[in-house]
Amino acid sequence: MTFDLSSLRFVVKAKLNKGARPRELSHTMVPHPLSYQELPYDPEYTLYNNRLTPESLSHVTEDQMYWKIRTEVIFRHTGELPIEISGPDAESLLSHVFTRDVSKVKVGRCSYQFACYHDGGMITDGVLLRLAQDRFWMVQADGDMFSWYKAHAHGLDVTISDPNVWVSQVQGPRSIEVLNSVAGSLPDPFRYFDLSEVTIAGQKAIISRTGFSNELGWEIYLMPDTDIAAIGDHILEVGKTFGMTLTAAPVFRSRRIEAGLLNAGSDFDETTTPFEVGLGHLVEFDHRDFVGREALERSERQCRTWGMRVSGGIANLGRIIKVNEQVAGRVCSSGWSPYQGCGVAIARMDKSSLGPGAQVQVEGIDGSVLEGELCTLPMYDKKRLIPRGKLVDIPTQPILMKYPIHTISSSN
Repeated sequence: MTFDLSSLRFVVKAKLNKGARPRELSHTMVPHPLSYQELPYDPEYTLYNNRLTPESLSHVTEDQMYWKIRTEVIFRHTGELPIEISGPDAESLLSHVFTRDVSKVKVGRCSYQFACYHDGGMITDGVLLRLAQDRFWMVQADGDMFSWYKAHAHGLDVTISDPNVWVSQVQGPRSIEVLNSVAGSLPDPFRYFDLSEVTIAGQKAIISRTGFSNELGWEIYLMPDTDIAAIGDHILEVGKTFGMTLTAAPVFRSRRIEAGLLNAGSDFDETTTPFEVGLGHLVEFDHRDFVGREALERSERQCRTWGMRVSGGIANLGRIIKVNEQVAGRVCSSGWSPYQGCGVAIARMDKSSLGPGAQVQVEGIDGSVLEGELCTLPMYDKKRLIPRGKLVDIPTQPILMKYPIHTISSSN
């Protein structure tokens, strides 16, 4: 007897622990210390870095989450994992592990980084925070970087540790208003990719002008020796004044697809090079002998990863992109854009000759055949001015998109 597991979804639910015996595997799914804020909304959790992060909350739909982050402000507790790299050789280790020169990152600044295997395949990515000359946090997406740091630290005066720090995000056009209301004094200016220590509800925290939404926003790093509940409750209470909603993972899905922000493990993995996924400009062939350099120097430089707009529905995931009835690529991430009024996706094509403007067919989540068109990323706000605070673009209504998609353009 066989059973089609594709018809099911598997989630983690919170249950009361009524005298249960110890479970040694519980460390593989650790809750965010502010998860109690989510419990009234029947949360369904998924795993991310062995941490629990909500995939759904009952009080808000995916489309409502999307509009909140585009027009007001959201609060989200993530599974991002900060790893601390410290010591006299910390900079040298990180410049060897990453494709970008870490010596260029000044104290008080952040930097987007990713790591590759020796064959040029990608491991994971994240935001690197330089807290001091010899102290960093790499706040990583899903994946195992701790072991990778340890493997390459042999002979170096460096310490790799888990600081037990948790990350929450405040994102949306009103996010800085929330920050100004909850925090004490802020540095002026507080620029995109800056970091700072602040006081919230009498507690110390680190914040950075970063996020995973391509909207104006900031992230907060909650440290173990502080009253995390006081911080979180204060942000949530003050945030209500600005229309803040507590949200789950789908709040970023369609928005980050539109922005071309790639998700580790789905949009890139060990089988893809940075060039194939459009990140080749972040590979610095300078004086360093970083891991994967030799393979990347030999690799092809053509991009095969694009955005895709889908008319009339949402594309399924997988190798379901067809051209002339022949499979031609993979849908890596997919969602619905309430703003654009169409499905949006990250597509990786088999051939680099298929790029923006190419007309394709995809399988929809209902099994139907849908028309799609490849496009450049970001789909709008091409210069990424919104998260930098240099463009205020709050939509008042959806774009009524109709196929053929290439006839529609955004004012951005």
